[in-house]
Amino acid sequence: MDEATGVGRWTPLLSVVLLTLVALAAMDWPRPGLFAGTTGKVLALTGPRVHVWLSTADRRLQLAAQPDTFAQRQVAGAGEADVVIDLDRKYQAMAGFGAALSDSSAWLIQNRLSPAQRSALLQELFGPPPGLNFNMLRITIGASDFSLQHYSPDDMPAGQIDPDLQHFNVVVDQRNVIPVLHDILAIQPGAMIIASPWSAPAWMKSSANLVSGTLLESWEATYAAYLVRFVDAFQGAGIPIFALTVQNEPAFEPLTYPGMTLPADARARIIGKYLGPALAGRKPGTVILGWDHNWDAPDQPLSVLADPDARRYLAGIAWHCYSGDPSAQTTVHRAFPHKDAYLTECSGGDWPSARNGELLLFARNIVMMGVKNWARGVVYWNLALDENHGPHAGGCDECKGVVTIDSTTGAISRNDEYYAFAHFSRFVLPGAVRVKSGNTNAGVHEVAFQNPDDGSVVLVAVNGNAQTNRLSVRQGALRFEYDLPGSSVATFVWARDGAAAPTAATLAAPTAAASPSPGVDP
Repeated sequence: MDEATGVGRWTPLLSVVLLTLVALAAMDWPRPGLFAGTTGKVLALTGPRVHVWLSTADRRLQLAAQPDTFAQRQVAGAGEADVVIDLDRKYQAMAGFGAALSDSSAWLIQNRLSPAQRSALLQELFGPPPGLNFNMLRITIGASDFSLQHYSPDDMPAGQIDPDLQHFNVVVDQRNVIPVLHDILAIQPGAMIIASPWSAPAWMKSSANLVSGTLLESWEATYAAYLVRFVDAFQGAGIPIFALTVQNEPAFEPLTYPGMTLPADARARIIGKYLGPALAGRKPGTVILGWDHNWDAPDQPLSVLADPDARRYLAGIAWHCYSGDPSAQTTVHRAFPHKDAYLTECSGGDWPSARNGELLLFARNIVMMGVKNWARGVVYWNLALDENHGPHAGGCDECKGVVTIDSTTGAISRNDEYYAFAHFSRFVLPGAVRVKSGNTNAGVHEVAFQNPDDGSVVLVAVNGNAQTNRLSVRQGALRFEYDLPGSSVATFVWARDGAAAPTAATLAAPTAAASPSPGVDP
């Protein structure tokens, strides 16, 4: 033994330590990014980083950033994986995500929040990450059920008409909707606004009332002019309208709030003969979206698209989620692959089926399946409602907003839909392209995107199983595994082929939406 150093004395102990470290390295350790009680293997302790955000249906985790996991480089195509992503198979370019600024939402934001509360909420919803990065809005032309009163922009005394639209005005919108839109556009200047009427003015209708009835054919040209007048009024207020629909839910006749039926032949005439020509060539342009109703009747938009005059002016089809299956969007896409699809309305609510929450329903069945069936954008109904599901004038009395605003204090509650949308909107940037992703893991659903500019890859996965599922993912030469908790939603973001990890600044960078890309059906 070396008396000076004592090396001989410690040699047996060093051997024990080394053997212990080797044994520990072979053990399963809790995977970074999981809450207590779940375990998994990390394929590599170093390597390309995969960023992870997680929400669970029990609300223990809500869009919670998890420690990065690490991908392993391997020979492309080698090894089995549950999810295989092919960046060379591209589908539609994404426009964005958002919600409806109904009259009720605008009134609450404008009148029940202090200036500081209002600024903070709008920054959170429309600002870049850590905001939700919403960039799509839907507004109503006249009243919906989520208005404080029934009105149109051209109401007349009973028995009187206004064929030249001399009494047209947007006075009601100037109180709340327009000021809130100005605040939103200051945060998200490229916000895409879709405008939809619930009813024509009463004097144009068979019922002579905003509630029920249908548009008289003799007023179709005037009705088209009325819609154009609305676009001009908002444009004059500094608010560009990205898209118009001719009628909200044209196959439904509500009995307690403004609405009307409008058959397919009437919609085709209005678009092909009047509205389309009136909007053609205008700058900034406003596109026309057809249908604006449920998945259960694809024959309705198909019949309008079959009319050559209407088809010429239709940019795409707007869909609602309340009946039918999102595969209807693919049915129409296959018949008319150059026409876009947008999911323009879907509401959650406090009804019996939502007793266990709506995180998985909206993340998987609505947003994910809407996008996998060619939707370029997904818009939730009602951006904000109060604790009493209002205010509203007829219609749905259990609907929820993305957020709930306490009408007394202005306190904000973030609903399940907030987190379901955020798993997409915060990470899938405008212009991102949906890419091919195959999955063999039972009970797990997924969709993948590639962002513009930096080429980062985004995977959103939903585990509908009650138990944890180990999910293996391969993209090119990269492969990683992750233990996905039961009843959860996860978003994974990484640099293409691990070239360089995308930064928070990169994820937040605004990018113009790309033009439509028909692609090939998966």
